[in-house]
Amino acid sequence: MAKVSQQNKILNHLRATKGMTLREALLDYSIQSFPKRISELRKLGHRIDGVKSKHPVTGQRYTRYVLIEEAA
Repeated sequence: MAKVSQQNKILNHLRATKGMTLREALLDYSIQSFPKRISELRKLGHRIDGVKSKHPVTGQRYTRYVLIEEAA
């Protein structure tokens, strides 16, 4: 069985959903270097925007990364 890279896990998640946060990457996929993986995907040509938000209950700030356009 082939291992799926962290980059591919992130891309598959971004394709299927409205975005991904650091917390989701850590809890759902055990990806600890999420910002680094996002940076690598951007360098490969994927357009990924970071949307800053604040949790409505806790007030904690976070960034949700959204896939805008895939690399050609």
